[in-house]
Parts: sequence; C-alpha cells; structure tokens
Amino acid sequence: MLRSTRSLTAAVLLAVLPLGGCSMLPGQTPEAEERPVTLGFSAWPGWFPWQVAQEKGFFAAHGLKLELRWYDNYTDSLTALTNGDIDANSQTLNDTLTAVTDGARLTAVLVNDNSTGNDQIIARPGITKISDLKGKRVAAEAGTVDHYLLTLALRRAGLSLKDVKFEPMATDAAAEAFYQGKLDAVGVFAPFTTTALQLEDSKAIATSKEFPGAIPDLLVVTGAFLRKHPEKVQAMVSTWFDTLDWIKTHRAEALRIMAKRAGVSEADYTSYDSGTSIFTLQQNVEAFRSDTATETSLPFQARSLSQFLVDNQLSPMKASLNDLFDPRFIQAERH
Repeated sequence: MLRSTRSLTAAVLLAVLPLGGCSMLPGQTPEAEERPVTLGFSAWPGWFPWQVAQEKGFFAAHGLKLELRWYDNYTDSLTALTNGDIDANSQTLNDTLTAVTDGARLTAVLVNDNSTGNDQIIARPGITKISDLKGKRVAAEAGTVDHYLLTLALRRAGLSLKDVKFEPMATDAAAEAFYQGKLDAVGVFAPFTTTALQLEDSKAIATSKEFPGAIPDLLVVTGAFLRKHPEKVQAMVSTWFDTLDWIKTHRAEALRIMAKRAGVSEADYTSYDSGTSIFTLQQNVEAFRSDTATETSLPFQARSLSQFLVDNQLSPMKASLNDLFDPRFIQAERH
C-alpha cells in the first residue's frame, strides 16, 4: 500500500465492506499480514536451547510467530544475517565485530553463554603441548573463535600463526580431516570436538577454559529489525530465559531434544556441560555493563577482540562499538 494513498484506501474499504467485514486487501491472507521472525542457529551447545524453545512452544507463548532456521555451516548463518536474509542469529562476538567492520548494522541483545572448554585445540598423538605445533599442519575455520583461540594459545607459548602451517578450513571439514590423519592439530568447537577426538590417542592441548571470557556467544539482531520490532526482540529474550527455567526442571527431556539436534548421543551431549557456561540473567546484566573491565564484560572483550582482528589482518580497522550492545531487553527482564 502506498503511504500517500493510505487514508484514501482506508476510506474506500470502509465504504465498500459490510460492517464486521475483514479489513484485509483483496488477495491478502492472514499469513501475509505478518511474516514470521527468522532466527538462525547452528551447532553449538549454548544455542541448542533454541530447539527446546521451538519444540515446547515457548516462542508462541510469548506471542511470537518465529521460524527457527538451522545452519549446518555456521558461517552460512553469519552471511544470512549480514545479507538480511534472517532477522536474528546466534553467533560469537568476534564474528559480529568482523561483520560490523565490514559495514553491517548489528546489535547484540543477549549473552547465551561463554565458552569454558568446548572450544579446543586438539592434537594427534605425539604432540602434547602448544609449542610442539611449530612447523606443523594446523587447521581452523578462518576468522572464527577457534582461529582466535589458536592465536591466543600460540601467543602464550611464544609463537604466532607464522610458526605453524595454518590451513583455513570449515569446522566440520577440519574435524573430519583431522580424524582421517591429514592434519597435526585442529581448532574446533563442540560437537565437532567429538569427531576430532575419535582419532585414537588424540587430545586437547588447549581449551577456552584457559582463556575466560574470550568467547562470548550471543543473540544478535539486525539494526533494521531492532528499530522496527523491539517488542519482538524482547519476546525472544524472554523466551530464552523461560526456556532455561524449563530445562532446569525437565532436564531429561531437554537433553533428548538437544542431543538429537546436535546429532550426538545423550552421553556425549552431557559431556559438553562443563565446557559451556550458560549465562543467568544477572550474568547478562553484568556482561552488558560498560563501566567494568572484567573478563566477561562485552565492551572489554570487544576492544580486545577488535585489536586481535586488526593485528592478524582479519579486519582493516577496529569495529565501532556504537550501538553494538543494547542492554534494555536484559534490564526489562529484571522487572
């Protein structure tokens, strides 16, 4: 409907439609009135509660018509968000910063979790520490959190990416290549750690547990969606916390749902628990504060990550933090 003719069209409809009649335009259906919100997620333990929310009807309980989109390849979800193909996505802070540097208008509205061990550098037998990777073939998905973890671990050992034969590779492909013995080490996240560790006598030689706060996982929305539908953003945030509450009291059923979506056994999924710290509401409040320099502070980590991206030539400049974090939806949950 053209804005300039909106009032005229309304007047015509009132004149021709019988009292109590439908006010939809000819050919318009109820479904056409409101398209569903689209939320992307992929294989990470901190995001599988979204699957629970969908299957247990928590989105609808908050009046939210939502299409949950699964991405086998995590980077495809990043592309979908920056292209505007979806309204919201489950993604890491460093990937969000990269997109913002490239011109995307994105805002983080929720911290799902912090990685506390489920991101790992896994090495073949005979390699027992990070310094052993010098001159070795190491793969990770370029620009992702495991690339970042590898860089942090190498730096702590007095090395850099230049000291290894780094091979950028999609996470699922990297895990499989390592299992097949084609690599010396690999940087992967759960559940792909399960695939990599199937190589006999392989083991993790560095994990995100050693770098607290370095890998926050977030709910990120496009700037356009945030401006037009703040009430729907709030509904997603509220849905998340209601889902977490339900999982606490229905652990067995939730575990079945999440393990099925992950494509792993319930026992394997349970093993991921300690490696992903799901954030409470209070932890979210603290994370969004801009006046602290704690390890879990989003602004603090964003500044550190921006410097990493520039130093490793993954971004041409530091990302602007203006409008990157919006705490109002978390704050509203407290009242």
